[in-house]
Formats: sequence, structure tokens, C-alpha cells
Amino acid sequence: MSGADHERNAPTRRQVVKFSFYRIDPAWRLLPPKGRREAKRDLCRAVEAFGDRLLVRSYSLVGMRGDADFLLWQIGERLEDIQEMATAVFASDMGPYLSVPHSYLAMTRRSTYVTPKDRDAPTSRDTTLNPSDAKYLFVYPFVKTRAWYKLPKDERQRMMNEHIVTGRRYPSVKLNTAYSYGLDDQEFVVAFETDEPSDFLDLVMELRETEASAHTLRDTPIFTCIAVSLRQALDNLGAPGDTVRAGAPHEPAAGGGWARVASADDLTESASKVVYFGGDQVALFNVGGNVYAVSNRCSHAGGPLAEGKVEGTLVTCPWHGSRFDLASGKPEGGPATKPVGTYRVKVEGGAVFLATSEVAAAKSGRFSTEARRTSERPT
Repeated sequence: MSGADHERNAPTRRQVVKFSFYRIDPAWRLLPPKGRREAKRDLCRAVEAFGDRLLVRSYSLVGMRGDADFLLWQIGERLEDIQEMATAVFASDMGPYLSVPHSYLAMTRRSTYVTPKDRDAPTSRDTTLNPSDAKYLFVYPFVKTRAWYKLPKDERQRMMNEHIVTGRRYPSVKLNTAYSYGLDDQEFVVAFETDEPSDFLDLVMELRETEASAHTLRDTPIFTCIAVSLRQALDNLGAPGDTVRAGAPHEPAAGGGWARVASADDLTESASKVVYFGGDQVALFNVGGNVYAVSNRCSHAGGPLAEGKVEGTLVTCPWHGSRFDLASGKPEGGPATKPVGTYRVKVEGGAVFLATSEVAAAKSGRFSTEARRTSERPT
């Protein structure tokens, strides 16, 4: 088997994807300001507690739609984690005032329709979603007609080729596709990320004119979402006496402090592990007892670094061979020219903690027998 065949056919863990659109009860705005502030903090803590199991991105829909106020886009590996976070949200002080008017469950998989150019692309490119830092997100469920599935595969591929080529004329718009067959009422959920809403509008108009569009049964409702931190999304709900402020998307947790992301027992000697921190996928590596944390996405084409080969303190991307220094994130060979993000690490109380890196070089955490025996919480 060639290297390309092995890369394309290698088993890759697929992700569970959930879009939960929340609506606030108007009675919330009548609560005393102090009670609202405490409830918002409690909800943020509830969601942040899942940072080691789920990648969670938050968006505000206030002023965009009348039936939803904010979105939590969740990506993980287990349905149970999605369910447990939903339970934690409703168990928070804010839970009694929240409803979910729209909810979409899906999973990633390799696309059925692949152009000749993409035929040799690694499977993990389709089975791993990696949200960007785009300002806007457009989400909608999608269902094809039954007549579409009766067409010959070659005929469907021909029409999808036109569809794909049209999409590639808009490089500022990134498409994330997840599949819901048997999991939810729709067949797909599509999420488009961009900094230019006008580009997305033009793309959708052009896609309406493609031949494949005639086989669409349903592609509504459509949600226009603005990327903000969860704290900002909750502040955007507004209430008498509240101060309106602009917030940066996906800003870190209050204080920028340490967050527990894994058990030390999960990261044995020479092991790697993917965790979620601050809305990003992070790859952890245990090299000779030192723990390093870098962005899991290669800066060249987004390959999963956690699946790469490690030699010394260098990791090689499994897609195109780019090599990165685990301590600094700097490229040391291959096609990549930009560094990957790094994170500060500490290991104590039998757990691995991360914080955002304030300098280019990541500080490694060190395993110790004593640390494994102490409390699970940092001192």
C-alpha cells in the first residue's frame, strides 16, 4: 500500500457535533442585577468544566433572529459528554430560564462526493472539524430529496463537482459539514465560517443556480451567528441597568488562569492526547516525562499533530511532513512556514493543567511520583 493509500484509509476517530440554540425567558430580565450576574457566572463555570472533553464555541444571535439568543457549538468524541453538558447547563442557576428551540445532532465522516483532486486526501481532513476564528457563522440543517438517492452515483458526483467548484470560488468562506443520518431529523448540518457575510450571501445565491440545488428538499431554518465569548453572549441578552460592551470572540476564561484538561494517568511516557482548551484543539505530548502542549492543527494544511511521529522534541505532521519544535512551536522542516500555537503546562495533583502562553516558547510540565499521589486540584 502506498503512503497516500495508507494515509487515506487509516482509521480516524470521528467526532460528535452538536448545535444547541438557546433562548432566554423574558422573565430573566426582571431579576435583580446581582442575581443575573451570579447566574451568568454559574453558567460559564458549568460550560468551562467540560473544556477537557468538548470543544465549545459560543455565538450570539440577539438581534439576528427572534427565536434564539445564543448558540453553543460543541465538538467531541462521545454522545455522553454532549448530554452531560446539557444537563449541567440546565442545572446551573440560569437553567430555569433557558429553553432550546432548535437543536441539531450530527457526526463527521468522509464525504461521499470527492473530486479527483481530493481523492487522495487523508480521511481525517473530513472527520475532524477545526473551527476557525472567523467572526460570523451561518448554520442550517439540510435534507436531499429521495429522488436524489435514486440517481446513479456518477450522475450525482457530476452535479456535486459543479457544486464544489462553485464553493471554491469563495475562499473566504469555510464550510464545515456534519452528517445526521439516523441521528436526527435532518441528513446534514452545514456551518459556514467567514469574516465577510456578503461573500456568504453571494455564494448561496450562486449555489441556488447549480443543478444539484434542484434536489434540495429542505435547507431551513438558517441561523446568522456572531462569534463572541460565552460571557459576552450572556451579556448580550440585555436587561435594565446592564452596560453594553463589545467583546472579543472566544476570549479565555476570566483571569486567564490554569484549567485542568487531562488526568496525568492518561498521558503516559511517549503518549499523546487531544484535549480542548479555550475553544481550541490542543495536542499534549509526554516526552521523557516532560509534557508539551501545542495547537493540534498543522499551520500548513491543518493536519492532526497528535497523530504525528515524535523524535526528541520534534513532531512530524502525518499529512505532508512538516516538523515542529514542541517547546517553541516553530517549524523545523517541511512545507510549513508558520509556527503553531503553544501553551503553558503544569502537572500536579495527578492532573495536567494548561494556560495560554504569554511568550513564544511553551513551558513544559514535569511528571513526578509525588504529584500523582496528591490531590486532583492544583495548590
